Amino acid sequence: MLLNIQNLEGYAISATDGLIGEVMDFYFDDDAWVVRYLVVKTRDDPERDVLISPISIGHPDHAGKVFPISVTRSQVNSSPNIDTDRPVSRQQEMGYLGYYGYGNYWGGGGLWGAGMFPDILQAGAGPGGRADAANHLHDDPHLRSINDVMRYYVHATDGDIGHIVGFLVDEKSWAIRYVIVNTSNWWLGHQVIVSPEWVANVNWAESTVSLDMTRQAIKDSPAYDHAAVLDRDYETAIHAHYGREGYWLPKARKR
Repeated sequence: MLLNIQNLEGYAISATDGLIGEVMDFYFDDDAWVVRYLVVKTRDDPERDVLISPISIGHPDHAGKVFPISVTRSQVNSSPNIDTDRPVSRQQEMGYLGYYGYGNYWGGGGLWGAGMFPDILQAGAGPGGRADAANHLHDDPHLRSINDVMRYYVHATDGDIGHIVGFLVDEKSWAIRYVIVNTSNWWLGHQVIVSPEWVANVNWAESTVSLDMTRQAIKDSPAYDHAAVLDRDYETAIHAHYGREGYWLPKARKR
């Protein structure tokens, strides 16, 4: 199931022994295009921002707008301090994941270590685990704030098409499958979706995203209705329109 990540802001985080706080933002990996952390404002005194990994998260209660997590309030409140106003270093990530006993998500060939889903790292073992941590101490973690990327301008090969207004994320893997673009400055009253795999370049300094497709190809793509359920038939149609292979097919399963 694909969810608009903006609709997940404000969800409560429920530990095994009570509520902790609310989701304020998300950090995504700009290399793999997958959400690595939820930024949560705690309710306890003193309030602070903490990171919650999808590794901790169980099945969400969308009706109640709650994410259950498999750790206690005390564990969260005692977790390593992370300044969410500054870039998160790989060393800080290693400290955070080590604190909870989780495996590292990088180095295993999949979205999460060697696998597709974050729960594979709960035991902290196997490829992508802690054994090779020292080799990645100074890696660039490629983490970006979802809130910071909102309203980035999007360019086709032959001109502007609009700005980012949302992201559609896979509920199980936390992979960002589509970027939602508002085209009102060019094509009034429309929104379109494009896969991160179709992005040719992101200029983070200038807040722009460039696609390797024309404006006409985007205009001719299957219409996107944000109020409708985005099913596999629609995904198949939009990938076929652009001549791209679906991420759900066997050859693309690593993403």
